[in-house]
Amino acid sequence: MWTADEIARLCYEHYGSRLPKQGKPEPNREWTLLAAVVKIQPTADQADDRPDRPVQVTKEVVSVGTGTKCIGQSKMRKSGDILNDSHAEVIARRSFQRYLLHQLHLAATLKEESIFVPGTQRGLWKLRPDLLFVFFSSHTPCGDASIIPMLEFEDQPCCPVSRDWANNPSVEASGNLEAPEDKRKCEDSDSPVTKKMRLEPRTPDGMAHHQSFGNQESGPNSPDVSSSNLTAEELATVTGMAPGGAKVVDVYRTGAKCVPGEAGDSGKPGAAYHQVGLLRVKPGRGDRTCSMSCSDKLARWNVLGCQGALLMHFLEEPIYLSAVVIGKCPYSQEAMQRALIGRCQNVSALPEGFGVQEVKLQQSDLLFEQSRCAVQAKKAENQGRLVPCGAAIGWSAVPEQPLDVTANGFPQGTTKKGIGRLQARSRISKVELFRSFQKLLSSISEDKWPDSLRVQKLVTYHEYKEAASTYQQAWSALRKQAFGSWIRNPPDYQQFK
Repeated sequence: MWTADEIARLCYEHYGSRLPKQGKPEPNREWTLLAAVVKIQPTADQADDRPDRPVQVTKEVVSVGTGTKCIGQSKMRKSGDILNDSHAEVIARRSFQRYLLHQLHLAATLKEESIFVPGTQRGLWKLRPDLLFVFFSSHTPCGDASIIPMLEFEDQPCCPVSRDWANNPSVEASGNLEAPEDKRKCEDSDSPVTKKMRLEPRTPDGMAHHQSFGNQESGPNSPDVSSSNLTAEELATVTGMAPGGAKVVDVYRTGAKCVPGEAGDSGKPGAAYHQVGLLRVKPGRGDRTCSMSCSDKLARWNVLGCQGALLMHFLEEPIYLSAVVIGKCPYSQEAMQRALIGRCQNVSALPEGFGVQEVKLQQSDLLFEQSRCAVQAKKAENQGRLVPCGAAIGWSAVPEQPLDVTANGFPQGTTKKGIGRLQARSRISKVELFRSFQKLLSSISEDKWPDSLRVQKLVTYHEYKEAASTYQQAWSALRKQAFGSWIRNPPDYQQFK
């Protein structure tokens, strides 16, 4: 149907050919991260329905996000006009919500072809049954999924071992390594993984390098332990054994900090440095953020859907991701499974339509050309230190103004004087997505509104979100049973109209 490499290649090509230079890294000096949502649907001509014939599909990128940063708590605004979190995954998801709003507008008001078909209840819609969505990220999500076992044979910066290694331990590991010239390309004297036993954090998400407007990165290539049979308990102890007897001597580290109320990390050298399975927030230097890690957010979307509370008013069931594909970077299948699925797998008593999804997790062998490792490999030694790109790019498959380039949470080029004006709002900020939602609502006659919007007079963003009762019930159950320490913004940050 599709492969991880096909998804990665499609996203990389879209980034290269469909997005302008604006917001992209400065060559040889900056790097960034990429995420996207890809729509998969069977091709129209499937006349030959033999069971042994592979299903032919079309793949379309419907949203893109780039970015490595998030704002500190002191920069947050009650007007909803700033992007608190500009990590690539979050930008891609918000851009996806913009796409979903447009598709609902096509279905509900223009009666045009859309990804949605009428639901069974008045005013509600559901996704066409033949469609699915795949989430792509060029890097492992920051937070719990980035706490990855590091094996004792890993010398300075290691490149991936083929997946066959874990299933066939008798194969010489050295025979599966990339060629020496590829290994040299990944070497980086600034890298946190340059020396195997250094005690500085090893970070596939690179968040040890956060500044006050925090950034995230994808580290150099490392052995792929995606088929490892390490358990969460083994990772939480000082040592573990990988297939073939390789000892786990350390873990790649995440810069995301445990939220207040969680057990906390031990900070001990070696594999016991982190406690796994905990909720974490993206750090800032001197100004703590309120943004949960991308691992936590993806885990939440895997239970509540990607559409959020507002859009749930119009939907009979949540919009779930069928798969998550990660690009070439430090990666552990076990850590991804734990972070995105395992932490929530015992959540029960969810409203009808909601559930913990068995999302498919895969890794591609294709490296993002503007990742830190790829840029480092091309850079001449005298060109200075690499820095994360300060801008974030959001792109949605919508006809009007699909591009949204921001820096520090506002459209790129916004001055201090300009903040607060209409043109100083990102198209995927809370207030602008809310405005798009209200525009959709006003284009539908009241007698065709869903029941959740007819029972009471709603005014503020907060009121509309709270009125999405099934979504709120599911969110409440998830917090009570799995994510009790989740940091929630105070209600006064949602009172805008």
